[in-house]
Amino acid sequence: MSLLELDGVKVHFPVKKGILFDRTVGHVYAVDGVSLSVEAGQTYGLVGESGCGKTTLGRAVLRLVEITDGEVVLDGTDLAKLPEKEMRSFRRRLQMVFQDPLGSLNPRQNIESILSEGMAAHGIGANQDERREKIREILAKVGLPTNALSRYPHEFSGGQRQRIGIARALVLEPDVIICDEPVSALDVSIQAQVINLLEELQESMGLTYLVIAHDLAVVRHISDVIGVMYLGSLVEEAPSDALYAEPKHPYTKALMSAVPVPDPEVEDHRERILLRGDLPSPANPPAGCRFHTRCPWKQDTLCATDRPELKDLGSGHKVACHFAAEIASGEIRRTSGEVVPAVREGVEDVDPDAIPVTDSTRVPAPRKAAAPESASASASASASASDEAEASDAAPAADVKPDVVSDVVEASGDQTDVDAADEAAEAAEAKDAAEAEAPKVAEEAADAEDAENAPEGDGADEAEEAPARPKG
Repeated sequence: MSLLELDGVKVHFPVKKGILFDRTVGHVYAVDGVSLSVEAGQTYGLVGESGCGKTTLGRAVLRLVEITDGEVVLDGTDLAKLPEKEMRSFRRRLQMVFQDPLGSLNPRQNIESILSEGMAAHGIGANQDERREKIREILAKVGLPTNALSRYPHEFSGGQRQRIGIARALVLEPDVIICDEPVSALDVSIQAQVINLLEELQESMGLTYLVIAHDLAVVRHISDVIGVMYLGSLVEEAPSDALYAEPKHPYTKALMSAVPVPDPEVEDHRERILLRGDLPSPANPPAGCRFHTRCPWKQDTLCATDRPELKDLGSGHKVACHFAAEIASGEIRRTSGEVVPAVREGVEDVDPDAIPVTDSTRVPAPRKAAAPESASASASASASASDEAEASDAAPAADVKPDVVSDVVEASGDQTDVDAADEAAEAAEAKDAAEAEAPKVAEEAADAEDAENAPEGDGADEAEEAPARPKG
């Protein structure tokens, strides 16, 4: 018999409506018939997208939310039927590490008060000194100094606060710890530290974990068995290596295709399955298979009418799909959805040499040189302007490939004559601009010469008062 067993657990939240009298008009089916088992000393990973009911299931095990139907059996005792007083004492064997480490710690209590509160409630330790000594041992195991006892939660970092949450669960010496997103609020480097800490504590203290997460890489690293949830139900369960090597449920296939692979060659060639449609509302789930509205392998029969049961296909690999075997063998092909490259997601590489050359893709003619700054330069530019106009059609620009220009000329046909006429007109305009600039350049040179020959002192002042030389 397993240490923790769930059999058909349901958690339905009523939807009430009314002004004077509340009446129930529906239910939110947060958890709708989940069955699983966790062996002693094992780590069970529960994954799924946001809103699938993972956290609600974890709280239902602790009876932090009331169970609508089903059984939660811990070491032979059905927790769903226990009275409140007996359940309170039973919670010592079941503890939880919450997702938000800061929100789960009382900001008005120091660490010693937070950790000793549960111990005093369950009668652990004869006095405060014994409890303090045990707390110091636990803090040493989770990697915190003993001077942390007098400090408050806001004085610690995120990773340290998560260690405090783990220490709070460990001081009661539980059999099962439910970790609700234990590393989602932490940096990547801190995530590795917390995961390694959980594994070390499991080996040294013989703990059993139910890890709830949406990070598939984290779950694969720490879990022995993985269960995949979708819209309040379990759709696949298998050992960690088997699930990642060959997922059998269509939803799990889509999830695994989104996991990045740390190998560039594999990452460039693998494909990603894109699901169409939105996640259905848990208040109005679809009939039949919950996933059939988005399933790429949906069939006309059974999928929309009959809800599949979780069946063992061999080696402990359980799948809730009517056609899991046919999909795995390739007998049933995809009928919808989209498969795209994982890196670019539908954006195909375009080869520039494969683009056809047309009139709209012609290479533009190179720009002519700007007007020269001196008279001699303007004369040489005006002299070479006509030569450039004649040579522009015969020789391409230096930065344009000759084969591209030849393709342009062949594709354009009669358009070449039009371009030649345009370039000749541009050359004529450049020549006129150079001739108009030449008198100005000569005048500026003469003014500069007069300024150099002007006398100093009073002569310079008289020269300044002298009338200006007529231009031209």
